[in-house]
Amino acid sequence: MMTQRISIVENILNANDRLADENRSRLDEFDVFALNLMASPGAGKTTLIEQTLSLLPKQHHVAVVDGDVATSIDADRAAKAGAVAAIQINTGGGCHLDAVMFNQALDKLDLNQVDILLVENVGNLICPSGFKLGTHKSILIASVPEGDDKPYKYPGMYRGVDALVINKIDLLPYVPFDMDYFKKGVEILNPGLVIFPLSCQTGQGIDKWIDWLSKALIDIHNSQ
Repeated sequence: MMTQRISIVENILNANDRLADENRSRLDEFDVFALNLMASPGAGKTTLIEQTLSLLPKQHHVAVVDGDVATSIDADRAAKAGAVAAIQINTGGGCHLDAVMFNQALDKLDLNQVDILLVENVGNLICPSGFKLGTHKSILIASVPEGDDKPYKYPGMYRGVDALVINKIDLLPYVPFDMDYFKKGVEILNPGLVIFPLSCQTGQGIDKWIDWLSKALIDIHNSQ
């Protein structure tokens, strides 16, 4: 029985990965750079998206796909912040987006009008890391109030990302958070990972995130 269960899980993940590859090919066909933004609830995914929409050069047309258990609150915020399109995916209790959901969102977008696609995954530090979507980069957003032990508690999430944002650094004077301890845990899991300590509230450090994103967009386009 255990062997059968493992086989079923593997089949699900393999099917998801195949569709994720198709999603990536579709994005590449339309020259769209896509990022999967993951975090625990309240870390600041939506606020980072709002700041990114505000600060990116205006020639970049940015669309947003928001995954959440319910409501369209985050998609509404993205649209208000300037996204050329904002698609809400309600998972109905599911703890992550998958390639099927992302494929359905792509069907609703005019990819000819999009340069960058920001995907806000469901707030969770376990499930999203196991399901590829087909995006070019995976970004993890941590936050100071969550504590400095998260890389040690959720290694799978930290191991598989391309960049790490540490949000709410304006709270460092008020919250017990050992940055060196936190970064040590990250380095063990993901050596050389690019890290952006910043505050979406004050704007501190966001310029480096925007610069990296702009450069990554150029690099992706040049490689296609």
